[in-house]
Amino acid sequence: MQISEFESLLKIRVLLSVEGIGPARALSLISKFSSINSIDFNSINYLQRIGGVSREIAQKIGLSFSNTDSARKNLEKDLRIISALGGTVISIWDEIYPKLLKRIYSPPLILYCLGDLSKLNESGIAVVGTRTPTQYGKDLTEKITIGLVQKGITIVSGLARGIDTIAHKSALKSNGITIAVTGSGLDKIYPPENKSLYNEIADAGIIITEFVPGTKPDAINFPKRNRIISGLSLGSVIIETRKNGGAMQTAGYALEQNREVFALPGSVNIQQSEGTNYLIQRAEAKLVTTAEDILCEFPMFQQEKTRSENKFVIPELNAFESKILDVLDNQGKQIDLIASLTGITVQNCLVHLLSLEFKGVVTQLPGKMFRRNF
Repeated sequence: MQISEFESLLKIRVLLSVEGIGPARALSLISKFSSINSIDFNSINYLQRIGGVSREIAQKIGLSFSNTDSARKNLEKDLRIISALGGTVISIWDEIYPKLLKRIYSPPLILYCLGDLSKLNESGIAVVGTRTPTQYGKDLTEKITIGLVQKGITIVSGLARGIDTIAHKSALKSNGITIAVTGSGLDKIYPPENKSLYNEIADAGIIITEFVPGTKPDAINFPKRNRIISGLSLGSVIIETRKNGGAMQTAGYALEQNREVFALPGSVNIQQSEGTNYLIQRAEAKLVTTAEDILCEFPMFQQEKTRSENKFVIPELNAFESKILDVLDNQGKQIDLIASLTGITVQNCLVHLLSLEFKGVVTQLPGKMFRRNF
């Protein structure tokens, strides 16, 4: 790691350690400057004036940055642990950072990862549910997961007992990609009986956490983990869960993030189906029983058959999407040029380009380049 990268990472970690500063507020503060290294964290008046934070928060930030020796030693120790595990640390400003996750309200600024990070931006669907599934839930988890993998979908889940474990194992068994998002440090495998599965995922997929090495799997960590599971995914499939189960949190985050939610219906006489039936009843989730029920909501996955017939059917587009598509070609154009040619702001262009990616007509290339797929 370069010195400049280390210093940036150190400043992010110190900022996140300040009481009252979470990922969303930290990102908002940093985004007002050209880079985190250009911010004078020790000047209270400067932070209030330029950063738009309260005096109390500015004072806390200044106090935290007045002596970073302890934070520096902790970062050096954590990097040694990550390196020994064969892992990688990435920040939200890195090119490889998952583009879907970057678009949620409170994306993690730092991710600690194991595995092949080139697979981070593959199209993913979350499959989550109860730790105590019925045989029906187990069978349908495997069936739906395998069906998604056969279409090239990455399976995202939380490595928990029950549905999560079955989803990961089914993906691996089908030679698919799976991402496990954990609620602890990379060196704290939970549950312990999933150590072998953890290692398999690290070899053939990706392990992700926002928690520093040494972090234990405390209950308060799992809601934070769940927002990442849904944030990495185009949609979340809830297999079985109680009404107050953790998978309901994932569904809630997915709805907040404007992502699709799917739920497996079940018997009204068992607790494991309380949550899924509730989501369906409230029209917050689409009732699904097969992978095809999920795939039909994403036009990009329906184009394999269309291409085999030497046709490419453009899905319905809004006026902004059509305008953007008109200026794209097969070679790719940079986002600033797209904005200039269309007269649409860069921020709005990115929103509509994401929609075009979902519809399967546009692909993002490195360097914020975009090209049309036909």
